[in-house]
Amino acid sequence: MKYVLFYESADDVLSKAPAHFPAHSARLDQFHDAGTLLMVGTFGDPQEEGSMSIFTTREAAEAFVKDDPFVVNGVIRNWYIREWDEILDP
Repeated sequence: MKYVLFYESADDVLSKAPAHFPAHSARLDQFHDAGTLLMVGTFGDPQEEGSMSIFTTREAAEAFVKDDPFVVNGVIRNWYIREWDEILDP
């Protein structure tokens, strides 16, 4: 089982994100280096479609979002976590 964290972008994401991206990126690196963040990325139009991250545990996803600079500083309007039952693991 994996856990997918979905982010819905705030209306002003393009103006807010650059100021908070370095701290957000450092947090991504921290969780990736710990082995709990597997993948992260935006959808085709981040403003309208948002982004997602895949974590190995729900606890890791919840810990990430709790202090993520994008969430704390309003770059993200809404977020949610879904269980993902991966059926093919290369």
